[in-house]
Amino acid sequence: MPRSNHPRRRTPANGGRTGGKAAGGPGAAGEEDLDLDRARLGIPQRESAPDGEWAVRTITARNAQKVYTCPGCHRPVQPGTPHLVVWREDDMFGAEAGLRDRRHWHNNCWRGRSYWYR
Repeated sequence: MPRSNHPRRRTPANGGRTGGKAAGGPGAAGEEDLDLDRARLGIPQRESAPDGEWAVRTITARNAQKVYTCPGCHRPVQPGTPHLVVWREDDMFGAEAGLRDRRHWHNNCWRGRSYWYR
């Protein structure tokens, strides 16, 4: 006879299957377990500075896969290093030009750049 004081195991809605959209896996309609970091990092933050409006997107160490040169210190941003991608929101030639001219900055270089205006 089963013990009634133990909670019963909840079975997945898809009958225990894992995998693609047909099986209720990632990308299925009504998916509730979202990757919150990915959702949060997908939207750039707006920052105002004396030289204009900037869009700043955070890149995690997991997503940093190439070598870039930081315009603040002119040193490489190595793969696996969390950093920022920055572009002008109010570019003279339009939003597409600002996005096309985006740059990868070290976090400290971007934060310290406010001292350039003093």
